Amino acid sequence: MLSIIATAGLPILVVMLALGGIAKVSTSGAEATPGGLVRLGPAVLVPERFTKPAMIFCGCAEIVQAVALTTVDHPVARWLPVAFFTVATYVLMDLRRRRPDVGCGCFGDVSATPVGLRAILRAAALAGMAVLVALTEVTGADVPAAWSWPLACWIGGGAVLILALSPELEESVARLRHRAPCEMRRLPPERALSRLRSSTAYRTYGGLLESDEPDDTWRELCWRFFVFPARGGADVVFAVYLSGRRPPVRAAVVSQDGTRLTSMRESTPVSA
Repeated sequence: MLSIIATAGLPILVVMLALGGIAKVSTSGAEATPGGLVRLGPAVLVPERFTKPAMIFCGCAEIVQAVALTTVDHPVARWLPVAFFTVATYVLMDLRRRRPDVGCGCFGDVSATPVGLRAILRAAALAGMAVLVALTEVTGADVPAAWSWPLACWIGGGAVLILALSPELEESVARLRHRAPCEMRRLPPERALSRLRSSTAYRTYGGLLESDEPDDTWRELCWRFFVFPARGGADVVFAVYLSGRRPPVRAAVVSQDGTRLTSMRESTPVSA
């Protein structure tokens, strides 16, 4: 049974590595807005002048791993994806903590949604699949040789799991509907305010607010900000992401001179 599960994981790993690599290379070559790459995961970790080479390098590395998994019968080819997805899981966790405003960049600019739990769990699931493939020494030739209905069911189940953990699906559907990236879509402030009032962040800080209506609101790229007056001469600033069915919401308490009194916190995503 373990061998069947590992064999089912191999094509999923190959497809995810290939799609991720091609998407990163395409995004780096088609960047229309200067500085646009700095909002994506791999590029955040390096100085801005190295963002494009870093994206290309990461994409090419994924493509090489996908090819090696299907054509090379060697332990290095099987253990490289283990290291890659393990490091990716750690990096996504660190990005979520240190840079909650950026996307993972896993599939280029389609992955511009701020890193959430789903993206981290997806990387961890892929790391687990890679470990099984490495331990059982599955090769590309084993997949057609072992083809059976149980294998097909395991491949289908793994694919459904990965799709369920992929926020890029929602962004892709939104792009098909709106034909424009999130930063250029029109979204009424009232809709973003409705999302905010359904969030955990709003309920957490609701007891501090002196008014149910914001004093100020503005938009920056794909974020809508709301400022509410709070007790003690402070303000509560909320940031609502404007894309996806379960948009992240951040919050911070600041004094009226602009000094932050609490760090930005993330709410539980809410249905839009």
